[in-house]
Amino acid sequence: MPVLRRPSKSMYDFIVIGGGSGGIAAARRASGLYAARVALVEAHSGLGGTCVNVGCVPKKIMWNTATIAESLHDAQELGFQLKDPKAPLDWALVKQKRDAYIKRLNGIYETNLEKAKVEHIRGIAEFVDNHTIRVKESPEDPGVEMVATNILIATGGHAILPDIPGADLGIDSDGFFDLEYQPKRVAVIGTGYIGIEIAGIFNELGTEVTVYSRTQEILRKFDPVIHENMLQEMQNSGIQFMFDSRVTALEKTASGSICVKSNKDDLEVDCVLWAVGRAPNVKKLNLSIANVETNEKGFITVDKFQNTSQDGIYAVGDCVGHFELTPVAIAAGRRLADRLFGVTNAFLEYENIPTVLFGHPTAGAIGLTEEQAREKYGDRVKVYNTKFTNLYYALLDRKQPNAFKLIVTGPEEKVVGLHIFGKGTDEMLQGFGVAIRMGATKADFDNCVAIHPTASEELVTLI
Repeated sequence: MPVLRRPSKSMYDFIVIGGGSGGIAAARRASGLYAARVALVEAHSGLGGTCVNVGCVPKKIMWNTATIAESLHDAQELGFQLKDPKAPLDWALVKQKRDAYIKRLNGIYETNLEKAKVEHIRGIAEFVDNHTIRVKESPEDPGVEMVATNILIATGGHAILPDIPGADLGIDSDGFFDLEYQPKRVAVIGTGYIGIEIAGIFNELGTEVTVYSRTQEILRKFDPVIHENMLQEMQNSGIQFMFDSRVTALEKTASGSICVKSNKDDLEVDCVLWAVGRAPNVKKLNLSIANVETNEKGFITVDKFQNTSQDGIYAVGDCVGHFELTPVAIAAGRRLADRLFGVTNAFLEYENIPTVLFGHPTAGAIGLTEEQAREKYGDRVKVYNTKFTNLYYALLDRKQPNAFKLIVTGPEEKVVGLHIFGKGTDEMLQGFGVAIRMGATKADFDNCVAIHPTASEELVTLI
């Protein structure tokens, strides 16, 4: 890895604050494709942001590991003679190999910046004015000033903890990847996609899991075909739920475990994982000096071109708080670089963005939920549903459904929403996402010859 030098005060075309997915994508595009003079400032040693270090990539590795465990449990019913299909996982080995893989990815990101001739500066950035930032190696460092015509904020976000006694006895999603051992009993507090995904991983690997929900539902931002079926399958798999619960405190017990205090019965566990929301990494940036406005939750406000309230300053990714997904940050960052240094007026359209939930099983969605579609289109909405048992479970005692919902509108039955639940949906959605982005109708789905036997063929045979 090259030695990172302190920045010079000379003028840059583009300064990017943040070495996550969106920032790196914008920096590489501006420098590598358009030969702009670009500097990227990142406070942490590991490039790649949340996704690479404590998000999508290590999460998917753990999901894959849990999926193998799930398959091992099924194997005996399919004739495999396994000595002990419920043998404990060597958690430490998985962590060691996972951490090594992430470190290798950090190096690849570093190499790619170097190839694109992006000047990589390690340090903490803050605004001095709307064209100048100060970069410090530590809070005590007086720092060095850097000036640019254009500045991009791509600083990402972080998990939040509630303001209750003992909250710091729990961990957040970052802390999940720091665990040196597999806890036997876990309380997951929060029912968004992060909490549900991690709860599923723990459960399939043999941990006793209890999920706390403030309501009677989970995954409330998803269509009911997803959140209702996911809840049912999680309960079928042995995960316990505390509905209508309010956690009021965490307390350390004499035995070293953690007692979860709530409006329900007390629960003693070995680990508490908070998944109650995320906030933007903007406090250290001194945004007011640069006249950059934020909303009531602290996220930076931008228009469709990623412009902030100050000319010449832009923002992408989780610090904006709109579709907090890695591919969204990458797409927005690249389009911004194209607009600033190319000859296009490109911007990211935040409609029909596909997303997948890596639960057990998986689920995916693109477009409007049924409720959103009816609010927008009224009586012109028509919904097609199907629910069936995946052929994978033909010889197994346990059965798990696939459930699909296709939402269309108008006499042409244009597809405005697709919500799919069950085995294989994570890989299924991408192709259908392309079709929907192109304006596909129900007739287009019908005219595609089915691939048999697959689960996805049900989407082109709906009646």
